[in-house]
Amino acid sequence: MNEAVSVVKSRNILVLGAGELGMPVLRNLARRAKNVNGAKISVLLRASAAASNEPAKKRDIGEIRDLGIEIVVGDLVKSSVDELAAVFQQYDTVIGCAGYAAGIDTPMKLAKAALQARIPRYFPWQFGVDFEAIGRGGPQDIFDAQLDVRELLRSQDKTEWVIISTGMFMSYLFEPDFGVVDLENSEVHALGSLDTAVTLTTPDDIGVLTAEIVFFEPTLRNEIVFLAGDTVTYGEVADKLEAALGRPFKRSVWTVPFLMEELANDPKNMMRKYRAAFAIGRGVSWPKAGTFNDRQGIPVTDVSDLIEADLRPDQCSE
Repeated sequence: MNEAVSVVKSRNILVLGAGELGMPVLRNLARRAKNVNGAKISVLLRASAAASNEPAKKRDIGEIRDLGIEIVVGDLVKSSVDELAAVFQQYDTVIGCAGYAAGIDTPMKLAKAALQARIPRYFPWQFGVDFEAIGRGGPQDIFDAQLDVRELLRSQDKTEWVIISTGMFMSYLFEPDFGVVDLENSEVHALGSLDTAVTLTTPDDIGVLTAEIVFFEPTLRNEIVFLAGDTVTYGEVADKLEAALGRPFKRSVWTVPFLMEELANDPKNMMRKYRAAFAIGRGVSWPKAGTFNDRQGIPVTDVSDLIEADLRPDQCSE
C-alpha cells in the first residue's frame, strides 16, 4: 500500500475543529511548525465558536491566536461539499478533528470535499478503533460510516491519506456516564469479560503524535498508523485502581448478550452502542509494542499515570 515514496509535504495545514482533540493537535502542530520551514497552521471554526463569550471557549480562542494559528470561519454541518471543497483547496493538508458530534454523515461529506478539492494530503477523523477488524454490521453504526470513508479514500489516487488509530480516549474509560469505572462505589464493570482488552490513548498524547506523524520523514502516505498509550484488560484496570487508590474494587461483568439486550431496548443510545461494540472485543485493542510511539521512542501516558495524576483523592481535591 505504501510502496511509493511520497513527494508531498505538509506545510499549509488546516485543522477542522478545536475541541477535546483539536486543541492538543493545534498546540503540537504549532510547536513543531516552528522548526519546519514554511509551515503554517490554520483552524476552521464555526462563527459562533470564534466569537463565543463562554470562558472556556474564549480561553481556547486566545490560546489559538497566541500560537499564531489563523482562524478560518466555516461550518462543517451546514456547508455543502462544494463550499467545503472551495475552502479545502487553499491548503495542502486537512486534518479532521471535529469528532462525531458533527453527525454520522459528516465524515463522508468531508472526505468528498477533500477529494473534490484535490488536496495533496488528508487526515480524516478516524482517531479511534480498528474499524476493519471490527467489520460491518456491529452495534455501533458510526463504525460502518467510517469504513465507507476508508473505501472512498482507497478508491482514488489523487489525494494521499493517513489514518491514525488511537483506541479509546483514555479519559473516556473513567467517565461516570460510560459506566465501566464507578469510583464512588469502588467497582469496575468489565465490558464482555474481565479479560477483554482495550487500547487507550490520551488526547494530549494523540496531539503530540499526530504532529510527529504529519511532519515525519519520509512522508507517511496511504496507511493506517497505530498509536497506544496503554493496552489493558478490564481486570487489569481494577488492579491498577486498587494499587493506586489503596482500596479494593469489586469486579463485575456486563456480558455481550446483556449489553445487546440493553441496546435493543434503547437502540439510539450512543453510550449503549459503544459499550456493546467494546464488549465484543474485536478491533478495539492492539499491542503497544510496534506502534508509532513505541518505534519512535516517544513517551506516552499509561493507565497508571492517569490514575495517579487525575483520580487520587489528593489530586482530585486540588
